[in-house]
Amino acid sequence: MSKAGKKRADLSGSTLDSLLEEDGILAEVEAVAVKRVIAWQLKGIMKAGGITKTAMAARLGTSRAQLDRLLDPENATVQLDTVARAARAVGKRLRIDMVDA
Repeated sequence: MSKAGKKRADLSGSTLDSLLEEDGILAEVEAVAVKRVIAWQLKGIMKAGGITKTAMAARLGTSRAQLDRLLDPENATVQLDTVARAARAVGKRLRIDMVDA
């Protein structure tokens, strides 16, 4: 028993995925992680190509505010078609793979 008098669950051997799934937040955490990678890659491509946010927004035919949402690593609500358009705007294409869980 712990100091508080409660028995702690034995979590030895558990994976992070299983703990997140048990807490019901695995899908949300995965979505944020994917969005962080996309935002990081897009920012890097823009920087390497000397593309400003204003120029990128113009390429996408959208506002700077919308582009900021796309580049926000915490905003996982961006639609796939938006990400695909952004990829095309910088000469890339979006590729998504499904893997075994």
